[in-house]
Amino acid sequence: MPTAIIADDEDLQRSDLQRMLAVAWPELTIVASCEDGSDALDAIARLRPDIAFLDIRMPGASGLEVAGASGGACHIVFTTAYNAHAIDAFDLGAIDYLLKPVTEQRLTQAVARLRARAAGSANLLQAMADLDRRLRATVQQERIRWLNATLGNTIKMFAIDEVLFFESDTRYTRIVSATDEGVIRKPLNQLLEGLDPDQFWQIHRGTLVAVRAIARARRDEFGNITVELRNHPAQLKVSQTYAWRFRSEVLLG
Repeated sequence: MPTAIIADDEDLQRSDLQRMLAVAWPELTIVASCEDGSDALDAIARLRPDIAFLDIRMPGASGLEVAGASGGACHIVFTTAYNAHAIDAFDLGAIDYLLKPVTEQRLTQAVARLRARAAGSANLLQAMADLDRRLRATVQQERIRWLNATLGNTIKMFAIDEVLFFESDTRYTRIVSATDEGVIRKPLNQLLEGLDPDQFWQIHRGTLVAVRAIARARRDEFGNITVELRNHPAQLKVSQTYAWRFRSEVLLG
């Protein structure tokens, strides 16, 4: 029996897609419903599904990042609200896409393609690289330049280029630069939407780090990875979900 996961940060989108798939592909078993990219990465690693339905824009890790980290382990179908002109690169033999709102007719076509096709991992990775370039050229996102944070009774302004890392709990996010720090009432998933993914990496469910601030990453005898920073003594833990970032980008000592 084929298996799949669905990843989308909107509950209604996930439930609607699962309901439609039950009609279009009764034999398909949905083994996980994920609300962000981190959960999707974990589900792919644990459950090894045949197919992953991934929303492009998700907190934790984008659909593109999840697909890239999967290394071709499963077939990828992207779901997206982007205009069709921005996603021409999806129309490749290795992957498929569903434009939101998903229609039953379009889903039936995607299911037929999935049933008939066995995509090679090399083609999949090439398709994702092509898609990533196209989206970068066509989709303009407004980036965060400054953040106002508090420390006691003081309000501080942080230029985003000065921030070394963010640490977040359920209510607050700590902003840390080389010489200062502060706190904002903004969850990590909202910050991710306004940050350049090439400049800030999520390395833990509650941690974002500026790539330029990373000095090295070290792996201990148990396989746990810790990031060391330039110009700051903090050592940041990397969860297994994001360990893939350091397989080639950063030299492990």
